[in-house]
Amino acid sequence: MKSEWIANYENEEIKITNNWFTGEKLFINNELQDEQLNFITPSTMTGILTTKKGEKFPVKTNLSGFFKVRCHLFVDNKKIALKQTK
Repeated sequence: MKSEWIANYENEEIKITNNWFTGEKLFINNELQDEQLNFITPSTMTGILTTKKGEKFPVKTNLSGFFKVRCHLFVDNKKIALKQTK
């Protein structure tokens, strides 16, 4: 089972994927920022989003759940809406 969420912040793409075989991954502009192999407990991943203007924002994501995985995204300590694509 694979799940995927996408958000845009300051015209930059953030993608979070969850797969039973490869674990959780956080991509910012298609660059892998963090990954975890975590099957039971909730996971947290972090990264840095750098805009084209050179601004840097901390990124944090939380995944939880077993049969239905939920994902929350925070950029610069503000919750950002995600769109689940898979």
